[in-house]
Amino acid sequence: MSIRPKRRMRALSTLRSLAIGLVLLPAAAVAETADTIAVNVDQAKLIKLPDHISAVVVGNPLIADVTMQPGGMIVVTGKGYGATNVIAMDRGGKVVVDRIIQVEGPTDQVLTIYRGVNRESYSCMPICQRRVTLGDSEGYFKSTIEQAGTLNNQATAASAAAKGN
Repeated sequence: MSIRPKRRMRALSTLRSLAIGLVLLPAAAVAETADTIAVNVDQAKLIKLPDHISAVVVGNPLIADVTMQPGGMIVVTGKGYGATNVIAMDRGGKVVVDRIIQVEGPTDQVLTIYRGVNRESYSCMPICQRRVTLGDSEGYFKSTIEQAGTLNNQATAASAAAKGN
């Protein structure tokens, strides 16, 4: 056998190994993230756990909140950016589930405006409206929350008045 066919065989073998690796790569990525619960800030996700769970513990409640529901369901709510974990235990205190919760930014069309060091966030779907996002400047954050609270109070009062009539 000459040198050329050996090189060709080696190249084909390398190419075959590379192709197999690329085919198996998505499966490996899924296996690594199977224990991760991804949720967005200010959104909730339902997760099914085994039925015999009696308690759940969240590593950092500033990042995520977890509420138990009947039938082995938990509601995971993203509260702050970052990662934490949730541990689910049975009545005997045995750890049944230990999963990572990854809280990410909003997925809708967010426009971020910087005025010097002050940040403002807007949801643009299709018209841009103020939104409250962690990291916005204090004045903008408070003003937006106050406006939303005032609007909510007016809607609640109007609803109560309509029920009274």
